[in-house]
Amino acid sequence: MDFNFSDRLESFGEGIFLKLDGLKKEKEKQGEKIYNLSVGTPDFKPSKEAMEAIIEAAKKEENYKYALTELPELLEAVAKRYDVRYGAKIVTEEITSVYGSQEGITHIALALCNPGDIVLVPNPGYPIFGIGPALMGAEVVTYPLTKENNFLPKLSEIDEDIAKKAKFMIVSYPANPVCVTAPVSFYKELIDFAKKYQIIIVHDNAYSDIVYDGKKGISFLAIEGAKEVGVEFYSLSKSYNLTGARISFLVGNEKIVKAFKIIRSQIDYGTFLPVQYGAIAALQEDDTIIEAQCLEYQKRRDALCGGFRKIGWDVENSQGSMFVWAKIPDHYNSSEKFVMDMVEKAGVICTPGSSFGSLGEGYVRFALVLPVEEMEKVVEAVRVSGILS
Repeated sequence: MDFNFSDRLESFGEGIFLKLDGLKKEKEKQGEKIYNLSVGTPDFKPSKEAMEAIIEAAKKEENYKYALTELPELLEAVAKRYDVRYGAKIVTEEITSVYGSQEGITHIALALCNPGDIVLVPNPGYPIFGIGPALMGAEVVTYPLTKENNFLPKLSEIDEDIAKKAKFMIVSYPANPVCVTAPVSFYKELIDFAKKYQIIIVHDNAYSDIVYDGKKGISFLAIEGAKEVGVEFYSLSKSYNLTGARISFLVGNEKIVKAFKIIRSQIDYGTFLPVQYGAIAALQEDDTIIEAQCLEYQKRRDALCGGFRKIGWDVENSQGSMFVWAKIPDHYNSSEKFVMDMVEKAGVICTPGSSFGSLGEGYVRFALVLPVEEMEKVVEAVRVSGILS
């Protein structure tokens, strides 16, 4: 039987992560050692308290019903986290849970715009920033992030006709994949820009607990005027290693949160209650655990970036996130070709920058998902491969 699938399906080929995973399995079958630094899945464990809270809640049969809404204790825990950690005053009406930020970013366009409306997204940027609005029928317009401007958007250079028509703009710092942080001055400029053109700001705040060199990650919502113009996705995946539990939060402007709740009420029945209890336990943890984890990420960054520099590859230190953004050697003109050669010659898997947008070409992204000792082995494998020559 022949099937006719949707036209939008044609825009999605086999993802680069699937290609790399297939190559990894093939190499491992041949007995070769592979260092997989392609996917940002934390290798740290959730806290015992979070896991025990999930386990205990899962033993109670009443917790298997539809959740429909968040537990009051969970909303209060998120509000307290924003107050204590970021200095942002949030009330519970300004919070809703989502099945991970990826799902939330995919669906928020349903609440914010009509088919054909313009959405501004970064290039390079995390793929779902553009894929989500496109799936919902929006017109995606990219704004450039370049090394020359420290991978921050030049808001004054966004075409005024585009800005006037844009419904919302996705911003994310610390930024995946470019691994930079944004100063408070940028957020102030962003808020003024949003007010001038009546653009909603959607900030993805996945990595504010992974910022290096003694600096402290911030929340967009802690900046004066932020709640007037936008919302923020706050994830428990990277700070608390609850990736598979799939729980994040949309926080900020109450009208936007309310509109998103209406959309989500039509497509799900709430987050599984044991997961909610696990999230409550995680949010009540001492920050020393998160800080120690960040320090370990920094040691990995230093081992990888510093190690690469010692062998002649000038890779800059990541400012934040669990990734490293590296310019490919000058004798390569394709990031995907370099990635494939890395696997073949060094047994190291990273992600081509081109998979994050056209301006990602010429770079690769490494995930800091192996301990320091393994990172040192990665550097040595690259050195002996000769790929940098």
